[in-house]
Amino acid sequence: MQILIAGGTGTIGRRLVYHLLQYGHVVKVVSRQPFRPANLPAKIVFAEWDGKSAQGWGNLVEGADAVVNLAGAGIADEAWTEARKKEIEESRVNAGKAVVEAISAASVKPKVLIQSSAVGYYGVQNNDQVLTEDTPPANDFLGRTCQAWEASTAAVEALGVRRVIIRTGVVLDMQGGALPKMVLPFRFFAGGPIGNGRQWFPWIHYCDEVEAIRFLIQTEAASGPFNLTAPNPVRSSELAKAIGKVMKRPAFAPAPAFAFKTMFGEMATVLLDGQQAVPKRLQELGYQFKFSQVEAALRDVLA
Repeated sequence: MQILIAGGTGTIGRRLVYHLLQYGHVVKVVSRQPFRPANLPAKIVFAEWDGKSAQGWGNLVEGADAVVNLAGAGIADEAWTEARKKEIEESRVNAGKAVVEAISAASVKPKVLIQSSAVGYYGVQNNDQVLTEDTPPANDFLGRTCQAWEASTAAVEALGVRRVIIRTGVVLDMQGGALPKMVLPFRFFAGGPIGNGRQWFPWIHYCDEVEAIRFLIQTEAASGPFNLTAPNPVRSSELAKAIGKVMKRPAFAPAPAFAFKTMFGEMATVLLDGQQAVPKRLQELGYQFKFSQVEAALRDVLA
């Protein structure tokens, strides 16, 4: 298959590129980076885009069997000023519209579009509600942003393109994302749960993240939203205990909530509140997780 990845230079995108190449697929990547990063293989097709239009790269959709849209400014990269919140939403919506523009112009449409989203769709939860793909969206910043993100590519369905939405949890990967920041205190024997430790942590190993994407590309019965989270979410206190056990470090020094609120403002809710999201529809389709328990996942990632 020929597979085009928009946003293929991010942490998940890079992992997905190598995973798809391993299975013999032809991979094309578009990125806002002007040059091919050194950590991407030379055998891929690479093009720059502005994240807003199909100009200069839209022709790459011709011949593609699948398009994967992972593009968007990082949610947890910076504090949520009003300007940053606007950038987070607009970068996602604009990228989605550009993907629709490219697919609309293609003489032969791809069979499937994988549209990225996040479990932030359900908002931040401070209760024990189990969240499936049927759970309605929240009316907070994350919920509204994810709704707009998902809606940005809805028009391809009228073009006969199967569309899959992946609501990803926290990807466990030492090459990027949240995990490197989370394990740092443990290296100095100062690790522990964040806040009161009771918030849910909807995690997924990067191997399952990219394999689930490949599974959804190839499974013709797959359409609509899918939670990309491991089947056994854990609380922050359980995660801290597992990290400590794997790293052979204590896990008793909680990081106080007020410190995160002082440093990150509204964005602290991402860490202080969580979601007990489960992959109901993915498991119903028959996907088998390689890592379903967080300790085993951490042993692999932190090895």
